[in-house]
Amino acid sequence: MQIGGILESCLYVNDLDAAQQFYINVLGLRLVERHPTRHLFAQCGRHMLLIFDPDASDRENSFLPPHGAKGAGHIAFAVTDREIGRWRTHLENHGIEIEKEIEWPQGGHSIYFRDPAGNSVELASPLIWHIEETLFEPKLGNL
Repeated sequence: MQIGGILESCLYVNDLDAAQQFYINVLGLRLVERHPTRHLFAQCGRHMLLIFDPDASDRENSFLPPHGAKGAGHIAFAVTDREIGRWRTHLENHGIEIEKEIEWPQGGHSIYFRDPAGNSVELASPLIWHIEETLFEPKLGNL
């Protein structure tokens, strides 16, 4: 047996409207589902990003076990090394401050910034982990 990959990742935010604006309208993820007070689900390539209000998701629920986190989380999205400059410009055009930019000694680049809830968001070339960038290129027809 072997795990095939990460299906979903989760971040916690206190303002779902601001999170939707940021992740859907600025970063370009595809909104799959929105609950007005509990969560939004966004598709990123073949993976899902779940964004929850931590107070709402930590309550007892008849269907799911309670879960939640407090404090800033971190997520890294894969972009090709040649796209980093365009992303930097795109973020700056949306008033998003780049917190840190790193050129890694083993290859690849990362840029770090914060979402409206204070989570650390990274755009990184898969080369930083010695992973081929082509594995993350969008495939037409895939959801």
